[in-house]
Parts: sequence; structure tokens; C-alpha cells
Amino acid sequence: MGRFLAMGAVLLAALVAGYFIRKAWIIHAGGGRKARQAARNLELMRERVGITIPARPAPAQQPSGPNPANFEESKVPPFQLPDPLVLNNGARVSTPEEWWEKRRPEIVEDFEREVFGRVPKTVPHVTWRVVSEETIVVGTFRARQKVLAGVVDNSAFPGVTVELSLLLATPADAEAAVPVVLKLSSIRRPQTEWKELMLSKRWGYAILEPWSIQPDHGASIREGIIGLAGRGQPRDPADWGALRAWAWGASRAFDYLETDADVDQLRIGIEGLSRYGKAALVAMAMDQRFSVALIASSGVGGAKIMRRRFGEQVENVVVRQNYFWFCGNFLKYASTLTPGDLPVDAHELVALCAPRPVFISAGSLDNGDRWVDPKGMFLAAVHAGPVYELLGKNGLGTAEFPPMGTALIDGDLAFRQHYEGHTAAPNWPVFAEWAARYWTNSVADTK
Repeated sequence: MGRFLAMGAVLLAALVAGYFIRKAWIIHAGGGRKARQAARNLELMRERVGITIPARPAPAQQPSGPNPANFEESKVPPFQLPDPLVLNNGARVSTPEEWWEKRRPEIVEDFEREVFGRVPKTVPHVTWRVVSEETIVVGTFRARQKVLAGVVDNSAFPGVTVELSLLLATPADAEAAVPVVLKLSSIRRPQTEWKELMLSKRWGYAILEPWSIQPDHGASIREGIIGLAGRGQPRDPADWGALRAWAWGASRAFDYLETDADVDQLRIGIEGLSRYGKAALVAMAMDQRFSVALIASSGVGGAKIMRRRFGEQVENVVVRQNYFWFCGNFLKYASTLTPGDLPVDAHELVALCAPRPVFISAGSLDNGDRWVDPKGMFLAAVHAGPVYELLGKNGLGTAEFPPMGTALIDGDLAFRQHYEGHTAAPNWPVFAEWAARYWTNSVADTK
């Protein structure tokens, strides 16, 4: 009897092991198929752009790599930034009216054509519905929480379904509309510190899941809102990429938030970290309804100067894994052209946010955030300063990179490099202190 039981146990163990081996193989095979599809999509876009030479090798994060990135300030080559106050015809902008009517539209057009892509006119309507509503406890605070779904009309192309996922929480005992920070992240992440901070200040928070708007994979470019709006066809070189799509989704979340009686529509901010920091900055730049922004560790395509040869480079963000964040035309600047040929750079993306306040957050070089180039992001704020000043606001107040931990929060542009790594957590309290200057009980000054 014991021998049969032992044989049964061995057989069961073999069946279980076989199940997990097959499951792992299926996952691996599926990942391989996605990787191959992403590579094919990248090559198709390169053909559409007219690129016939290989992309320049992407610098490696590790010094031991075959093409290591530069992490030494003494080895950063000089670079020339386009002047945000000089028109494409060479004339200088000298009044706020000229900025709004002439220069700002030029910069928007350059970013849309060459970097992020254009939102198509055929993008369908979003209808929001409340999925659930309850009172929850966050730390020591009670909050009214709503989970919402933004259903995108797919009647023109039923083959793709898109449903935006949004969560909204406001103080349970609030008797009036409150400011809200919209975070691009996962609704299910167990982070509570920043949520408690928002509720402690009698503010609310919202979370929008970017991948519910557009999947974060180059094999899925014909899915999500890009696939739906394009009716499953390949993108043209100037069509929007995922960063612009995620920013579009943030604007659709704003559409809902400004109708909610618990939310002060004049005091809605936006926050994002890493790739979602890029998307949050694009949303802030392109949608002037957002009141304030916290842009954390955003790197290339966000607040980092792309011409600066330190850490992450354009070559790193046009590879198979993430080329689809951008429009096809952006691929040129890692092959036939260089970042120095770009008509715009990150300081002008920050300048598009003017005169609204923007806080740029970075982590320590030693603890995991050197890749996104904290100084390169600081310099973007420095060189956006003249636009803020033209519009009657204040920049950082210095062009000298500050010691770590220094909070530059006296102006409408703010910067702080904290002591930890690739996270915004240590800067949330500093951001909240700074944002409170704008989010008083009076109507926010957003323009």
C-alpha cells in the first residue's frame, strides 16, 4: 500500500511540475511572439519614415556594457538649445500676446509633428459611469471613493474595445468641492502615504490607469485608443504614440472630474513617475485646464534635456520596447539625425505649461536615479524660466544646480533632488507644501 501511495505522490508531483513547465513555456512563447511583433512594428515604422540606415546603438546603463552611457559631468559635450522665445522665422517674442498667438502654437506643432504625434480627429467620445461608490478608511482618514469606467465609443470599429479605469477619493466629511491630484498609476498599488497626505490637507486624489487607455507594449500599437482611432491600421509617421495617448486619457479623466460635485474644477493637478511622468508633463503642456503638476524622474521625452549626453538618451527610447511611446518621426533623431537637430527640447515642453506651476522631482544619482539625469531635468526648468517671466511668473531663481535635498520652491517652477531612488515619495510632502500656495480657499490662479 505504501509503495502505491509513493508512486501516486510521484505521479502527482510530475503532473504538477508538467503543468507549471507548460504554463511557463506558454508565457515565454507569448512574450516571444509579442517581442517579434513589436520588432516588426518598429521596422514597419522605420520604413514609413524613410529610414534606411540602422539606429545608433543605445548607450548601456551599466559601465561594463559595450557602449556605456556617460555619467560624468566633465564629459558632457556642449550643446545649443533652441530659444523658446524666438519664432521659427528668427523674430523674438516680447509680449505675452505674441507668446500665446505665435510662439506657443509653433512649439506645440513641432512637438506634435516630431516627438509625440497628433491626436487624430477621429478619436471617439468617452462616456463615464460609476462602477462602485463607498466610504473607505485610508490610514486615519475616511474618504468617499468612487471607481469609474470611461467607455470609449467603438461603434466605428467594434474590433477594439477601450475602457478607461479611474478612481476618485475625497474627504468623507468635506462640505465643499476640494482640490484633487490625478496620478497616472495603478489603482491597485498599495501605496498609502501620498493618499494620506492628500486627505490630511483636505484634498482628494484620483488615479488613472494608463494601460487601460493604451497597452504599454510595441506589439499592441493596433490595440487601445490608438488602434481604435486608427481602426486597426498601422500608424503614419506623425500619428500619436502612447505618451500622447496617455495624456489624452488624462484629459478625458479631467472631463469627468470637472463635473463631479466633490471636485474643485479649478484646482485639479496631475502627477506621474518615470514613463508616466513623461505622460503627465505632456498632459500638463497640452491641456491648459490642469492647475499644477508634479513631474517625477521623467527622463527623455519628459523633463530631461534630450541634447544633453548624460544618462538616458534618445537612442534608448526608440528601441523595440518603447519606440511606440513617440510618433514615428521621432525615430529619425536616433539614426539619420541627432537630438541636436530637433526643433524643440524639454525646456520648451515645460514652457508650454506656463504660467501654471510645475514641480520637477528627481532622485539620487547613487540610489538609482542617475539614468534619468536629474541635472538635465533641472536645466529644463532653468531654460523654461524666461517664458514664465514673460507671463509675469517666477522661474527657479537660480541656474546653479543645487545640493541634494535642497528645495527650490520659491518660484512657479520648483525642483528638488531627494536622497532616495527612482520614486516620487520623498518629494510628495515638499510638493504639497509648495502647491498649497496655489490651492488656497480662494479661486486658483491658473492663467
